[in-house]
Amino acid sequence: MPGIYVLKGVVKHYDWGGNSFIPALLQVPNTPGKPFAEYWLGVHPLGTATADTGGSTGTDLSILTPDLPFLLKVLDVKEMLSIQVHPDKKTAKEQFAAEDAAGIPADAPNRNYKDPNHKPELSVALSDFWLLHGFKSVEDIIDTLQQVSGLGELLPVFHEKGHTGLYRHIMELPQTAVNRILEPVLAGLTGLYAEKKPEKSDADYWVIRATRSHEPGMDIDRGIFSIYLMNILHLKKGEGIFQEPGVLHAYLEGQIVEIMSNSDNVLRGGLTTKHIDIKELLRNVRCEGMQPDILTGDPVNEHEQIYHTPYPDFCLRKIELEAGDTYSFLPEQAELILLTSGKTELDDDRIALPLKAGSPAALVFPGETVYLAAASKSTIFRASGTVNNG
Repeated sequence: MPGIYVLKGVVKHYDWGGNSFIPALLQVPNTPGKPFAEYWLGVHPLGTATADTGGSTGTDLSILTPDLPFLLKVLDVKEMLSIQVHPDKKTAKEQFAAEDAAGIPADAPNRNYKDPNHKPELSVALSDFWLLHGFKSVEDIIDTLQQVSGLGELLPVFHEKGHTGLYRHIMELPQTAVNRILEPVLAGLTGLYAEKKPEKSDADYWVIRATRSHEPGMDIDRGIFSIYLMNILHLKKGEGIFQEPGVLHAYLEGQIVEIMSNSDNVLRGGLTTKHIDIKELLRNVRCEGMQPDILTGDPVNEHEQIYHTPYPDFCLRKIELEAGDTYSFLPEQAELILLTSGKTELDDDRIALPLKAGSPAALVFPGETVYLAAASKSTIFRASGTVNNG
């Protein structure tokens, strides 16, 4: 079906979300201060976008693009998300079928697999963005366990069993042991930072954030261990990170555009009140030290850049225009277009649509050249289902 269409996504009001960034993008009031955590653009059972095709109601995107293999999102992270990992495709397919066979309802809180797909994902920062990504190197973990008072008893475990053994150890500890080890760690932070807070690049900062409501005698979330064992990353606006299946991660603060395979499978490892299946988590997590690879995007031309990943499921490009700039491209497949700042006209010589706050997203089909004309400095993302290096 040729043409371009205004696209309307689905808002997710998770409690960790901010209350102003996504409402401003969508130009919707939020006087109650509800959390607007995610804005979904795609085809998924938990949230499918609609296109304005001229009828009285929107047309379900699954009718226009039933095989869309990716999900595009905007996230506003005000509070820390759960530490989590995503399964590979083989595991997702097998375990989704197993949970179906076991009769676990699709919306059950103890359901691990919401669909039979993997969920590699690429995130590009729209602001300063902080996250945890993968485990630290051997040297850095040893240094951490030596420097953080109270964690020294974990050193022999790490020396003997490495990343895998240490992570299994902390995830399988009885809650009484978790409390015994971490209680003095938290108490020590209170005195250490009585006058000055740690920097955001310091794990102590995020441990303090994660335990603001903790009272002595309460059980302590074992996810605190992971904050000390994982890499802390700071992405600047325009920088990206790719998280393939098996990589433990957690978003901490800021706004991003995120594209992923069309899946919502999440296995949690802490900093959450939601279901944690330790056995399933350990089945999927990659326990190895890694050096995170921050992506800056490869230039296609003076206006456009592409963020390469090892997976062919999706492709994300960013276009930056100054006021008065024009730009054109020829889509080879259905694409989702998302404007995150500015104001730009989108047209294909037959239909012209404004991309602006309140109407930031569109669907374009292949076969016709698409033109962009910026009325102000603008940032636009192109999301498609396969990588095209052209």
